Amino acid sequence: MSATYYVVFCAVCISVLKQFNAVVTEPYMDEPFHVPQAQAYCEGKYTTWDPKITTPPGLYISSLILKRIFMFKCTLPMLRLTTTLSLLGLPIVLTRLVCYHQRQRTPSSFIAPSPEAVVLSAFPLAWFYGFFYYTEVPSLVFVVWTVVAASQGNHWLAGLLGLISCTFRQTNIVWVLYAYASSQLMYLRFRRASPAAQPPAKLHDPPALEARLSDLIQSIMCAPKILPGILPSFIPYASVLALFLAFVKWNGGIVLGDKSNHIPSLHVPQLYYFLASATIFAWPALISGDGGACTLLCDVHARMFGDKRRTMVTAALSIFMAATVYLFTIHHPFLLSDNRHYTFYVWRRIFLLHPFVPYLFIPGYIACGWAWFLRVGRDQTLLQTLILPVFVLPTLLPTPLLEPRYFLIPYILLRAQVVGIAPWAVAVEALWYAAINALTMGIFLFAEREGVGRFMW
Repeated sequence: MSATYYVVFCAVCISVLKQFNAVVTEPYMDEPFHVPQAQAYCEGKYTTWDPKITTPPGLYISSLILKRIFMFKCTLPMLRLTTTLSLLGLPIVLTRLVCYHQRQRTPSSFIAPSPEAVVLSAFPLAWFYGFFYYTEVPSLVFVVWTVVAASQGNHWLAGLLGLISCTFRQTNIVWVLYAYASSQLMYLRFRRASPAAQPPAKLHDPPALEARLSDLIQSIMCAPKILPGILPSFIPYASVLALFLAFVKWNGGIVLGDKSNHIPSLHVPQLYYFLASATIFAWPALISGDGGACTLLCDVHARMFGDKRRTMVTAALSIFMAATVYLFTIHHPFLLSDNRHYTFYVWRRIFLLHPFVPYLFIPGYIACGWAWFLRVGRDQTLLQTLILPVFVLPTLLPTPLLEPRYFLIPYILLRAQVVGIAPWAVAVEALWYAAINALTMGIFLFAEREGVGRFMW
């Protein structure tokens, strides 16, 4: 049955790609930069580089490899096939990640991904950009593959895959380090000492839902004791990090090409936008735990207002978040001017409706954060639950533009940690994703535009 789901997924993707190429016959949005660059590589012009491109050449090298192996021509449809093939491979690597978190054996057949992995591969942002000649989906595939290899203890392979992921997007260095950190937390949680050996230093890492702030402090204090036992595994990742730092020094910064429009800025509300959007996309998975939506809502309410101390903490956190909204909200010129993106309309028609509107969402952001913590933390330790948010910070905080594509990798890694999802919830999630995908792709391909470009994420 799993193979059937995958075949249907592949058939739908190929059909959509065919229609996409039939309707969008010219490069669109960022493709006018990527396509000529790839075609230059296909012609052997490896020293040619468009200075407006800000990401490394991994995408173009992938197309070049496909051209050499399968004799593809570097036309626009064939170049888009590069990213669609990555989308078709996504369920296979996601199956390994989902099974890892659920502590299940992977399917015996390589081409029979789990139904949940197939559904997660249809996540609207991944699916939509799987038909453009963009870096997002190939980057995601290699990041997930890196995390999977690290979780299996194949650290040199993980380092290699992580290095490849950085050739698509240089910021993936954060996820290379996350792969190492998350694998070591799992190793420390389940490692067993041999009877003859001295018991190894133990990391204080209690179950997430039973932990208190004092436990987090204790975990941090005892961390140096366990470092000698996990440093050897860090060597492959340290090698990738060294290469990355050498690149930054050579390039004079992280961003390639057009640095003027990609200046890092402290954008704290970006974290809140991610929490809200992740909750909107993943609500079927979130409410599928024991007791359903009612229990989750009651638990969130208890965490926020269960007693006087929790109420005071929620009030203090709300004041702090309000200050960050006031001080660090960024009205990026692209967000205000580019009416081809949904975020343009969300920003203008909701967030700019009244100066007080952005502050009204703060209780919702807090509730979303608790919902994810309660759902993800039910089968993980405190540090395992907090490690992903820690690595999300350097990827989202410096990004001044509200761009849903930046949420893609964090969302996939976060959603994959949700365990115990009932089959009905996976089915509802599939229908939810399918409805969003049909709507957004239908609007992109067929909606009347009246002088405006095609609408997209």
